[in-house]
Amino acid sequence: MSEGHPDKVSDQISDAILDEFLRHDPNSKVACETLCTTGLVVVAGEVRSSAYVDIQHVTRRVINRIGYTKSEYQFDGNSCGVLSAIHEQSPDINRGVVREAEEEQGAGDQGIMFGYACNETREYMPATLILSHVILKELAVIRREGQVMTYLRPDAKSQVTIEYDEQTHRPLRVHTIVVSTQHDDFIPTSKGVTEKMAEKRMQEKIREDVRTILIPRVKARLERAKDKLARLIGDDYILHVNPTGKFVIGGPHGDTGLTGRKIIVDSYGGRGAHGGGAFSGKDSSKVDRSAAYAARYIAKNMVAAGIADEILVELSYAIGIAEPISVFVDTHGAVCSRNPKLADMTDGEIARRIAKLFDLRPAAIVKKFGLKTRSSKRRHPTDISATALHPQGESVGGRPRGGTRDRILRLGKARCRRSDQARVRTITRPTAQVKSPLFGDFLLLAPDGIEPPNSFGLLKPKNRLRDGRSMQVREPPGNTPRGP
Repeated sequence: MSEGHPDKVSDQISDAILDEFLRHDPNSKVACETLCTTGLVVVAGEVRSSAYVDIQHVTRRVINRIGYTKSEYQFDGNSCGVLSAIHEQSPDINRGVVREAEEEQGAGDQGIMFGYACNETREYMPATLILSHVILKELAVIRREGQVMTYLRPDAKSQVTIEYDEQTHRPLRVHTIVVSTQHDDFIPTSKGVTEKMAEKRMQEKIREDVRTILIPRVKARLERAKDKLARLIGDDYILHVNPTGKFVIGGPHGDTGLTGRKIIVDSYGGRGAHGGGAFSGKDSSKVDRSAAYAARYIAKNMVAAGIADEILVELSYAIGIAEPISVFVDTHGAVCSRNPKLADMTDGEIARRIAKLFDLRPAAIVKKFGLKTRSSKRRHPTDISATALHPQGESVGGRPRGGTRDRILRLGKARCRRSDQARVRTITRPTAQVKSPLFGDFLLLAPDGIEPPNSFGLLKPKNRLRDGRSMQVREPPGNTPRGP
């Protein structure tokens, strides 16, 4: 879904209002829902905060930024009506969330949250989902540049089908691409040009532009990022563009938008699982959002560390209770067979270790990911909330409660060179287990061409991969190195 899809417009308005409350009062409790339709936006929900937010100003700012700035769209930021029906959060809910000891903060609601990861892409997400997002991001860039495809309007959708190897379950090639994009009525009817003829010419023009402009730019974007997904896009894919033939009426004028109605797009595109709770417009006390972030963080770390090729992590909570009620893991039989130490490890054993290693209380999740201060609007609207997860950059082997590193993540010795004098280690493979006198054992994830994560105090921002092959890590002074 593009940023101009009516449901995503609603999501962005809800998140922008949440961001404003958090900017002025980090302890704000917010549950904000938005409805947008022809010429009208309705904002409703429950808030407990010491801050004042100009709902009209925030709403119009978001709509204008998306690109709904023309009256012909029947929905534009400067003239649409904005109604606010926000009231105070129920004290019955608040009493379960706010506690004297912050670390004992209870969950804001009961429910089940899921995190999923697989090794198909460097984001540890399904390839189909990543490609469909990249297509819409590039389409938005083209629309904002205004140099080519000048007929584009904000509303758009994409879908990608990939052919997989039946034996290895690895993606082979892109089979089908579907792009539906709103557009101007740029070929008018005239003498000798009927409405049907004009629609056919528009569809042919848009299809050709998608094939010759959009898809090559998507592939070039992936190649610049050295993303292997570019190899999947050949010349033999099936392309469907605006299959109904015309898409002039769109956005909130074409379909009413509601917050939280695109939860599958916001997560894993149907590959994992979803507990049903939306992300947008909810502060971090709502485990629908924060626990889903934590579950994804765990799943991503498990796959990045080689524990499994694919994993689903399920957490469940009860309102007012800090600790999760259950932790469940499903590796789909994909526990990494390349590591003999993991050969006999069951999903139940992985789940038990996760429960011990990670502090999954709501307050601990909020603190770890900085959810009271980070702004959701910094993510592109087509980025799923559960992808970024750690707004400050994810790391492998986060610090669990008790101060120890993730003992479950052991892959053998790192391929390192160490200078005892300078106390510098040069990491020469993408994923390495490193011993540090300050932190003990931990895993360092350094994908090719990507700046390493900076969650460890051991790492500094200047530490970058050199030619995508190695990086240097300077150890803290005053400590005697011991192995590897």
